[in-house]
Amino acid sequence: MNRREYLAGLSTAVVGGVAGCAGGGNPDVVLPEPDRQFESADLPYPAWGERVPDVTLPAVHAEGEVRLRGVGRPALLTFFYSHCRTVCPVLVGTLRNVQTHALNRGYGDAARFYPVTFDPARDDADRLRTYAGERNVALGAGNWQFLRPTSAERAERVVAEAFGVAFERTAAPEMDGYMFTHTPMTTLVNADGYVERAYRTKSPDSDRLIDDLAAVREA
Repeated sequence: MNRREYLAGLSTAVVGGVAGCAGGGNPDVVLPEPDRQFESADLPYPAWGERVPDVTLPAVHAEGEVRLRGVGRPALLTFFYSHCRTVCPVLVGTLRNVQTHALNRGYGDAARFYPVTFDPARDDADRLRTYAGERNVALGAGNWQFLRPTSAERAERVVAEAFGVAFERTAAPEMDGYMFTHTPMTTLVNADGYVERAYRTKSPDSDRLIDDLAAVREA
């Protein structure tokens, strides 16, 4: 069974929890190990204490690229496509809520927000600028960048294979030609490039993300 098939079949109820502490320290991370039934190495996605995949992606609205291991600040990532009507607006909206809190509380420069599209054919710069406006994202704040793989094949390698976020294109002629079924994921990475939390849920708790981010920032 490959990484993607395992993720698709894994129960959210089993691996989605992030509260609590199972004990044991890891010098590479700040947050305690989450209460769970699996070790990070056994999961099909980068999890607590593991290095974020060594991936570099183009930043849609800025010159250059972002190397996710080299950001140098705590970062929140999620994976989406802008034509989604269900899960993605919630995932992106949660990151937006955290960004708003960061800007309002004066730590906007101490965190980064990286939504990664797996639909590069439609999610170009113009589309994502419009989408940012629809979602009330502060695109000009400097801490938010949409990341866009250069092709569908590259999106498969990065999103599905490296990050373990399964997605599959589905026909839906009445809705912009096609849609995707996909697994939800939001990932908190510390300034050294290690995963602090992988929130595998359709509706991440903004307050939990804010608290976890604060602990990582202030350590």
